[in-house]
Amino acid sequence: MEAFVADITRNLPKGFRARGELFVFVDGCHRTQSGKLHEAMKALLPDATLLGFTVTPLLKSDKRRSIETFGPYIHTYKCDEAVRDGVVLDLRYEARDIDQRITSQGKVDQWFELKTSSLTDIARAQLKQRWGTMQKVLSARSRLETIVADILMDMATRDRLKSGHGNALLVSGSIYSACRFFELFQQTELAGKCAIVTSYRPQPSDIKGEETGEGTTEKLRQYEIYRKMLGAHFNVSEDVAMNRVEQFEQEVKKRFIEQPGQMKLLIVVDKLLTGFDAPPATYLYIDKNMQDHGLFQAICRVNRLDGEDKEYGYIIDYKDLFRSLEASITDYTGEAFAGYDKADVEGLLKDRLQQGRERLEEAREAVKALCEPVEPPHDTPAYLRYFCAAESGNAAQLKESEPRRVALYKLAAAFLRAYANLANEMREAGYSESEAQTIRAEVDHYEKVREKVKLASGDYVDMKIYEPAMRHLLDTYIRSEESEKLSAFDDLTLVQLIVERGEQAVDELPKPLRENHQAMAETIENNVRRLIIDEMAVNPRYYERMSELLDALIAQRRQGAVDYKAYLARVVELAKQVSQPETATSYPSAIDSAALRALYDNLEAPRAAATHEGWELPYGVSPETDGDGREGLALALDRAIRDVKKADWRGNRFKERELRNAIRAKLGDDDALVDAVFDIVKAQSEY
Repeated sequence: MEAFVADITRNLPKGFRARGELFVFVDGCHRTQSGKLHEAMKALLPDATLLGFTVTPLLKSDKRRSIETFGPYIHTYKCDEAVRDGVVLDLRYEARDIDQRITSQGKVDQWFELKTSSLTDIARAQLKQRWGTMQKVLSARSRLETIVADILMDMATRDRLKSGHGNALLVSGSIYSACRFFELFQQTELAGKCAIVTSYRPQPSDIKGEETGEGTTEKLRQYEIYRKMLGAHFNVSEDVAMNRVEQFEQEVKKRFIEQPGQMKLLIVVDKLLTGFDAPPATYLYIDKNMQDHGLFQAICRVNRLDGEDKEYGYIIDYKDLFRSLEASITDYTGEAFAGYDKADVEGLLKDRLQQGRERLEEAREAVKALCEPVEPPHDTPAYLRYFCAAESGNAAQLKESEPRRVALYKLAAAFLRAYANLANEMREAGYSESEAQTIRAEVDHYEKVREKVKLASGDYVDMKIYEPAMRHLLDTYIRSEESEKLSAFDDLTLVQLIVERGEQAVDELPKPLRENHQAMAETIENNVRRLIIDEMAVNPRYYERMSELLDALIAQRRQGAVDYKAYLARVVELAKQVSQPETATSYPSAIDSAALRALYDNLEAPRAAATHEGWELPYGVSPETDGDGREGLALALDRAIRDVKKADWRGNRFKERELRNAIRAKLGDDDALVDAVFDIVKAQSEY
């Protein structure tokens, strides 16, 4: 460094001074920028103002030197502040005692029973079958094998890991251990969804002299495992693949970030523990002695935001870095973080079980408070009246209650996730057996309420993206008998199901709805009303007629003027008319598309008839066959629109004006009619 500075100084013009007022922003100021490198900068830019930044807290040993170098703090922003601001997620910490588990088969079996105690019978049977297969693979009961079994159990039971929305990093103590972990995972269901990312680059020179004839050495085995992994990834010979390590790392990192369900675990030693930004990463498993800066950076890999189902990042510590197991402490500011001032790392890590219980109680109270205004007897119709509409099919009430429904969906889902995170550890979290059963029943109750409201309001189609993750949690921890019924809605809305299956569609709904005729009727009416509202802009005149028909049918049902069976037949017919307009009205043969039907329905007959004079009717249409003129005008408008419209015309002022003028040329100077037809045209997917 001295030679470098001297060389630059020698080659500068005599009396050189950098011009202007310079500000130098120094990243990582607590590590590389306090010694000789700092002196070099000061020598080259003696008058510059230096501003230091650091992402991690200053170690006690660095703090004084950094402050002496850069001066006092301008501003500090600690992790707990970032969590409160919603910039990053809170971290949940758990130390797991692996060593005590591998002493006997009995303890292993006891551990499995504890881990699966709150699963449903079906989920438990499926997991037990997989566990039996896994035990055959992991027969030696070594420490690494037990960690593999522990991680696989999390993969099978933890929400984010099982759903494929999240994934994990495993920090190994050495490259050889990382290779051994990988080899074990390759014999399980994680084969093809796991990879090693380290600084190792296999070279023939690595194994020179390693073949002693007395068994495989660590270096030789590491070399073989790495080559085999690379060859399998690229599907080429190992000799070719071993030279493509950088490409391999880029590809597995990309898959880890973009397809977490296809790359569920990355095994690392030192790489990726700083600067690797992967929002799906939810669990960090540590089997390496780490401390201070390295540990701080590593645990922050799992605190990135990534959708509502990622509420926290989880740190699983197999090394008991904070000696929390032996001392039964939950203050994670000493031991591995002893190099930091306590105030700088306070609140960074929180006990998983303790915080999990607090979160469960918060979610429980929140959903109860939301549902408190529901009227007795708190049955299905009462919930539907509160969260959908007091008068079924009332569009204004459905819209007004939408915020309550959104809150219900979020809070019920949060309650379910909070319970799932503790389901197998309710006793360890401080709950008695009866308390645990009560909470489980409450989760089941509010999830069923969510399901019924979602169907009754017609919100189901908007919620489909969230359903797979919710369903696997329900099947695992709550119930499985109703999940098959829900599968009928995977590709269809309720109205579509009614159109397709007629009155038999009601058999696909959850039991509480099927058995309550009033709730069933209100569910169908709300769904039909929602479809009418959604489609109104496409064809206002037609859907206004459908809305009137629905109003009349609802009134007849409430007055008892129609029995339930007859009501079902009529509502099925109405649902068909609403979802399939082409079958509802007798249109002229030339009016054969949704756009043409919308134009035809919304044109005024006297005005349309008047347009027969002064312009040529489309082929096949004459004043004699087109009695009121609507057919000819609709076809003429359609042709004019298609001739004039440009790509991406919506939202483009000039292209919209051109299209509006084409409509005006056919309809005349009635601005209200031109505007109405233009809005209809904008709502057509065909245009």
